[in-house]
Amino acid sequence: MSKPIVAIVGRPNVGKSTLFNVLAGEQISIVKDTPGVTRDRIYADVNWLDHYFTIIDTGGIEPETSDRMLKFMREQAEIAIETADVILFLVDVRQGLMDADYKVADMLRRSGKPILLVVNKVDSFEKFMPDVYEFYNLGIGDPIPVSSSSRLGLGDMLDEVVKFFDEGSRDEIEDERPRIAIIGRPNAGKSSIINKLLGEERVIVSDVAGTTRDAIDTEVVRNENHYVFIDTAGLRRKSKIKEDLERYSIIRTVSAVERCNVAVLVIDATEGVTEQDAKIAGIAHERGKGMIVAVNKWDLVEKDDKTIYRFSEDIRDVLSFMPYAELIFISAKTGQRLPRLFETIDAVIENHSLRIATGVLNEIVSEAVAMQQPPSDKGKRLKIYYVTQVSVKPPTFVIFVNDKELMHFSYTRYLENRIRDTFGFRGTPLKFIIRERKGA
Repeated sequence: MSKPIVAIVGRPNVGKSTLFNVLAGEQISIVKDTPGVTRDRIYADVNWLDHYFTIIDTGGIEPETSDRMLKFMREQAEIAIETADVILFLVDVRQGLMDADYKVADMLRRSGKPILLVVNKVDSFEKFMPDVYEFYNLGIGDPIPVSSSSRLGLGDMLDEVVKFFDEGSRDEIEDERPRIAIIGRPNAGKSSIINKLLGEERVIVSDVAGTTRDAIDTEVVRNENHYVFIDTAGLRRKSKIKEDLERYSIIRTVSAVERCNVAVLVIDATEGVTEQDAKIAGIAHERGKGMIVAVNKWDLVEKDDKTIYRFSEDIRDVLSFMPYAELIFISAKTGQRLPRLFETIDAVIENHSLRIATGVLNEIVSEAVAMQQPPSDKGKRLKIYYVTQVSVKPPTFVIFVNDKELMHFSYTRYLENRIRDTFGFRGTPLKFIIRERKGA
């Protein structure tokens, strides 16, 4: 089941980023930065009482403004609201109830989403509680007093947040259909790919708003196999400012990737692979999803006998943290190689769920150790006792060793490469957990 998404929303300067940073930093949260992937920290994974969810930080909402930047921030917040399962509506007890708060409250009510009214900067409950009661006038419900900077009241707030998750999870029906998220920068051709698939196959069953989120779920049937494509292409392009477009892309991508088995990163062949492509791909990589890179608009590129090689090299260089990703060159306009996309998706889904028998796995690892001796330090050498696969989606392995400190990243990567050489696992990340076991 995918993690719920919680958006922190409010007008400017009420402390949204402070609350976000406290939740991200204190609760075991911010996803690790992938090497080679720099990214604004506008989302983070949080764990509270065994409930795992994703929080999104938004720009401040200024409901009526002529300032261009504030308009952009409002649009970004609107996308977060559409994407979220629960909304934390943050207000400021020190500034008091303001006209802009009423307007934000009206916008949130129209969203139909669960809303928690959080009154921030309540550093002393005795001193500020009379001022907290003023916010009942918003008609959003009971105000929850907190202080992000002093870390007061956050537990009570999170207790209320997770109540909404239980309600939704009981109603959720297990869906076995593979889910494929089409992700990438604006204008790379994400919608065109889905439209072409539907036009070619003529088998659309339904268009459903994907679990009340902004991405649209479309079912496609091919060779009696059912697939659900999650389209993140409905990006509002009112802003031409690059940073805002990146933030929009990331918010949309987080929600789509949470719900998918395989992510298809669409790259515009006329523009080449970019750092923003790497940021978007990093979201899927960190979450252990199967990965396909589809270079679209390939029909528009002038080619010679080395064009594909050069493109492939550039992509592998920028996306160096995910060498396992499958690469395919397509054209949504002409339909070039689109059937291959389905074949690749099927292969990646299979690899993402592949299990290796423990005996065979240990045989391969023993051969690898014999070919390249494990590292040593101060006369002590790494010993690998045993390897076993503990889960799939992604395939996850536990390696039992004599000393975790001796298990260098480079040797783990070496063993991963040997496993991949033998079993393939193309298109899927592999996860390794190193456990220490004393004794021979």
